[in-house]
Amino acid sequence: MEFFVISMLNGLSYGLLLFMLSSGLTLIFSMMGVLNFAHASFYMLGAYFGYSLSSVMGFWPALVLAPLLTGATGALFESQVLRKVHKLGHVSELLVTFGLSYIVLELVQLIWGRVAVEFNPPAFLQGPMFTLINHPQLGLSVVSGAAANLCAAAQEVPVVCSPFPATRGFVMLTSILMVISLWWVLTKTRAGLIIQAALTHPHTVETLGHNVPRIFMLVFAMGTGLAGLAGVIGGFTFITEPAMAATVGSVVFVVVVVGGMGSLSGAFLASLVIGVVQTFAVAIDYSLLHLLQDAGMKLSADAQNNSILKLSVSQAAPILPYLLLVLILIFRPRGLLGKRDT
Repeated sequence: MEFFVISMLNGLSYGLLLFMLSSGLTLIFSMMGVLNFAHASFYMLGAYFGYSLSSVMGFWPALVLAPLLTGATGALFESQVLRKVHKLGHVSELLVTFGLSYIVLELVQLIWGRVAVEFNPPAFLQGPMFTLINHPQLGLSVVSGAAANLCAAAQEVPVVCSPFPATRGFVMLTSILMVISLWWVLTKTRAGLIIQAALTHPHTVETLGHNVPRIFMLVFAMGTGLAGLAGVIGGFTFITEPAMAATVGSVVFVVVVVGGMGSLSGAFLASLVIGVVQTFAVAIDYSLLHLLQDAGMKLSADAQNNSILKLSVSQAAPILPYLLLVLILIFRPRGLLGKRDT
């Protein structure tokens, strides 16, 4: 039971981090029609900005300023580069954002080095948020913190202790607050109404006196700022290194396509599904060979040494999001909650 609970929470926290990252990409695409190939690079910039600022100002100022600095970088890129190639079509936009991703990677390696930096979480996020304790006589219980005394008794009694990291809990809390804030801005504020109107009727919005190019710049800054926020949190939760953009970049595009191009609700659903599925898959060390053996089948020595049969679910976990992407493109090209075909 504790395995299911901890794995589910880990999957939800990873899925919510994916949504924090993919929501910015979805927002930019739905508003501007730009599929930003450099979006994961802004995620990496957010992590490195957070690392540098936290060493000087502390954690909380870095958590606020790093996304703002990332968003300002995105606004500068949109106004000075992307806007000039927008009239040339989607191919030019893809190429210029693709080139930006390599420029950011080289700049990060030039400034911060090629190895991972030590971006530690603040003291209150170090250690477990709570511990699930499965006692053979007392059953399942939840204890705040590490519960070191109770878990130390496991030498005499078979007690199973499953801690849930505080960083994961912070990821979930921040992501939920971000979802609520984004929904409120887009649906309950005048700026959000203008953004939604500019999406479908840009000429009308411009006729009413609003600066549509400036709106596009602010939307791009908002999207890259969300990526920067995800980078700060993902940086100290996982690892801050030059390869972190490549690690999540392709998965983010899978989330956007599976959820439905331009659909924030679809990206939210797809993020949770991919996060939970991949987390459970990583935790399951079970193969087709084990399944056949548990079913009572007698296998030859060649069959037992077959590399395909010995392939475990955890080993196949990295390809599961892309397998889901292929199935979605075959059976539902518009995505889970998309309104138009991709």
